[in-house]
Amino acid sequence: MEIAPVVKQIIGEIDFDPDALHEKYLHERDKRLERGARSYKEIAGELSHFCEDPHADPNFTRDPINDEVDFLLIGAGFSSLVLGARLRKAGYTAPSNIRLIDAAGDVGGTWYWNRYPGAQCDTEGYVYMPMLEDTGTMPTCKYPYQPEILAQANRIADKYALRENAMFQTSVTGMAWDDKAKKWTITTDRGDNFRSKYVVMATGPLSKPKLPGIPGINSFRGHTFHTCRWDYGYTGGSTLGELDGLKDKRVGIIGTGATSIQCIPHLAASAKELYIFQRTPSCVDLRYNKPTDPEWAASLKPGWQWERMVNFAEVLEGIPDVEVDLVNDGWTVLYRKAFGPALKKAAEQVGRKLDREERSQLLELYDYQNMNRIRQQIADIVKDPKTAESLKPWYRQFCKRPTFHDTYLQAFNRPNVHLVDTDGLGVEQITPDGVMTNGEEYKLDCLIFATGFETETSYVHRAGYDVTGRDGRKLSDYWANGLRTFFGVAVDGFPNLFLLGRTQSGSSLNLLYGITRQIGHVVHMITETEKRGAASVEPSAEAVQNFLDDFWAHKRKADRYWAECTPGFFNNEGNVDNNNGFFADSYGGGIRKFFNNFQEWRDSGDMVGMKFAFATEGTDS
Repeated sequence: MEIAPVVKQIIGEIDFDPDALHEKYLHERDKRLERGARSYKEIAGELSHFCEDPHADPNFTRDPINDEVDFLLIGAGFSSLVLGARLRKAGYTAPSNIRLIDAAGDVGGTWYWNRYPGAQCDTEGYVYMPMLEDTGTMPTCKYPYQPEILAQANRIADKYALRENAMFQTSVTGMAWDDKAKKWTITTDRGDNFRSKYVVMATGPLSKPKLPGIPGINSFRGHTFHTCRWDYGYTGGSTLGELDGLKDKRVGIIGTGATSIQCIPHLAASAKELYIFQRTPSCVDLRYNKPTDPEWAASLKPGWQWERMVNFAEVLEGIPDVEVDLVNDGWTVLYRKAFGPALKKAAEQVGRKLDREERSQLLELYDYQNMNRIRQQIADIVKDPKTAESLKPWYRQFCKRPTFHDTYLQAFNRPNVHLVDTDGLGVEQITPDGVMTNGEEYKLDCLIFATGFETETSYVHRAGYDVTGRDGRKLSDYWANGLRTFFGVAVDGFPNLFLLGRTQSGSSLNLLYGITRQIGHVVHMITETEKRGAASVEPSAEAVQNFLDDFWAHKRKADRYWAECTPGFFNNEGNVDNNNGFFADSYGGGIRKFFNNFQEWRDSGDMVGMKFAFATEGTDS
């Protein structure tokens, strides 16, 4: 790299060779690509037991339901709870107006399922936990743990009567639009057959767990489970740890992503021996969690949470004109150094704006500096040099989800903890007695899969059912070559159907910010439909195409970054052309631009691009 003179002036002397680092990063990426893309197995058939609900009544039964509702919200996580609350505030107050449906035994979504020890939000609770002001709630610490987050989900459900008409332990099996009645007909695995005027699919991007495609995965004779179905009956303890059932057990865990970062310290403290099988290390920085200051909490003015959410989202986007960082944590410090604020400061330093090449070069060097700091931090904390070296991440910071924790790295200093680094290859085989890798068999009593959720499959596959719109068009066919939406929330040919989540939306690290903006759009569309006395609403094909033209122009710019990254779920295991992956449906132009565009569309008041239909004479609509 020939460093531009102005960049040298800004960054000063560097104590590393950027070309050598770049080559090291590419080498680590290529090594994993050459060894074949990591494969996964769907949890189905003989593997179905990995998805069984350990928290619900296994003997639950009920009679099939055949009725009609105004709103069906598929999923019972934060998206549906916040939308349900908004609909209640909009006047849909009867319990029968709104129905939540979820395969889980209760509300909570991710936080119903993820009860592994140490489970905690990794963005601060003040911006992540929904409706704090509405419920008069304040998190006990900056990064609260699972029981506190689940309690907030229950609090919202109780306050807005969202359980009364819900269907839990129930999965949708099909959904079809009746154009004459202007209603959706929904079927379920419990024999239900009911109708709804509006349907909102809010199942989230990380909802369907997966297993690694390792030979022999179903041959292990010991105890095994997925982290999102943690078996406390076997391990003992709770989300707070104290896993006494493991004190005489040899435990293995496959996966070293965000979940492992949180649960490994508890496994390390409890297991007789812990073997951590690593393909690619995570980037782990320190968390610095702290209790909520009661004086600070008492000083907050009405509207503080939304103000804080917006500020966090815009700081993370790197918008230069955002001067104040209200959250001020590892995330915001990292993003301020990696994006717009760093460039603004550099421009002020040299008295002019940097050109495109200078900006790119400066940010790349800042990234190298920060990753060098993190690698040195690992060497300082982990006592064994070989283990420390294996834990060092060799890629740019945002190639994999950055993680933060205060005791993860320290766990490797325990004598009972063994890092099994596969040097990018991954586990070779699972045997009846344990795990085979690097030519050695590791005998285990318990094997835990921390292998995450499906991200590289199609939306319909992850949902678990297909949707039939007007004229028999199936959503799986319409989206066979990638998603087609209007601002990520509506689909032409599928009236009164709305989407919440990552579907072609402005991508924000803080889920709550993104879904809150989307919910505003969905409620606006519904309100305008009802004002007009219309029976249905949907975007025109032209409106969808106009949106997609802008969406894909910005998306292609982002792909260049992901192509150089080590394989992971952010870049579809190195296949950036996969239109179904985690970032395939994220807007590349930034969240401020994305949501401002939609706000301008709403403010115009004429619902450009939306088609309304009215009840046909003789129908019951």
